[in-house]
Amino acid sequence: MENDNIAVGLDIGTTKIVAMIGRKNDYGKMEVLGIGKAKSLGVHRGVVNNITQTIQSIQQAVQDAENSSGMKIKDVVVGIAGQHIRSLQHSDYITRSNGEDVISEEDIERLCNQVHKLVMLPGEEILHVLPQDFKVDGQAEIKEPIGMYGARLEANFHVVVGQVSSIRNVGRCIKSAGLELSAITLEPLASAKAVLSQEEKEAGVALIDIGGGTTDLAIFKDGIIRHTAVIPFGGNVITEDIKEGCSIIEKQAELLKIKFGSAWPGENKDNEIVSIPGLRGREPKEISLKNLSKIIHARVIEIIEQVYLEIKNYGHEEQKKKLIAGIVLTGGGAQLQHIKQLVEYITGMDTRIGYPNEHLAGDSDAETTSPMYATAVGLVLNSLESKEKSSLMKRFSHTLEKDEAEKVQGQQSKELPREEAFPEENEGAEKEPRERKRFFDKWAEKFKDFLDNAE
Repeated sequence: MENDNIAVGLDIGTTKIVAMIGRKNDYGKMEVLGIGKAKSLGVHRGVVNNITQTIQSIQQAVQDAENSSGMKIKDVVVGIAGQHIRSLQHSDYITRSNGEDVISEEDIERLCNQVHKLVMLPGEEILHVLPQDFKVDGQAEIKEPIGMYGARLEANFHVVVGQVSSIRNVGRCIKSAGLELSAITLEPLASAKAVLSQEEKEAGVALIDIGGGTTDLAIFKDGIIRHTAVIPFGGNVITEDIKEGCSIIEKQAELLKIKFGSAWPGENKDNEIVSIPGLRGREPKEISLKNLSKIIHARVIEIIEQVYLEIKNYGHEEQKKKLIAGIVLTGGGAQLQHIKQLVEYITGMDTRIGYPNEHLAGDSDAETTSPMYATAVGLVLNSLESKEKSSLMKRFSHTLEKDEAEKVQGQQSKELPREEAFPEENEGAEKEPRERKRFFDKWAEKFKDFLDNAE
């Protein structure tokens, strides 16, 4: 699995653990090579609470993925969620020593690293530092400062913070399952990568990922992530309500929800009834579908109102922050019947169900393009992108080293035949370092073009 264009995403959810192996095909789309799924036993509301069971579930999911793809998995990118995740806004700046040089990738990295050193509350750790917009020498609203001149570089950041112990527990489970942890990504960011288009991100959109234990929210505007939140309710709370309300066991409640559940009670007639086999020879139970829908409806409203409160906190009601593209629902909970109509009714915003087929190759099967697998697809996409970035960086630094070596060589031996044989190389050697900076600009432009195309 040393192959650079193959990546593995591991989605550790409350109800299921999914391992997905994918690679980029010739057309820049993602091909799913293998997928493994296991019931998640040691995770509660997105947080690991039983290490041993979680390890077993991870191993089972990875084993399934290996069997279906015929590959050996070594390292994985993991998604993290849970109610301990919070986000904050932060501004920071750096003063560059040489204002004569253009701003490079390294300056932005330096600025991000500076934010990583922020002092958090005890027991908290920074997960992501996401630049929103930049200021160069007081000139505001710059999206891409690379290649500009300036002495002072400022930026507004969206900082995602999580609990150290929860993050460590996830890392421990991965290591104990015999895998390497290559990166940790916030789950709503991964889901957004899989189901949202660039136009939606530009116009302003709220992604709601309704999972088993948590509901994740990510808000985008002008192509930039603006707000993230994790709400500690999900599909499991609905199942729990059905179990209590109808006095049946959890397994039956889950099946009822999936097969006959609806978030809109008006759709069911009063005489629609489902018969459920009784336990150990007891009489079967009869449940009215109207009542079932009423139970689901009440809980779904509660979840959506919590999410809508977060959207209001972001400032959706201000004209400048309005989310034109509305809401995209994904995750297992998005498969509930009539949930789209209910969300539209409560929030008054346009809503669609998000399927992760935006970046998938055309021949992907129906199972992979289900909203349940949005996070896993997003994790693989993120991993592929970062691998491409790092291999480009390696290639670039290798070219720079080569240039350096040739310059030294050119200074040592000033024999004519070499100059004739390699005129371009010697040109590069004779010129001042400033020329090399120009080469970096060209590379930065190409790299930016490549990323734009990748979008």
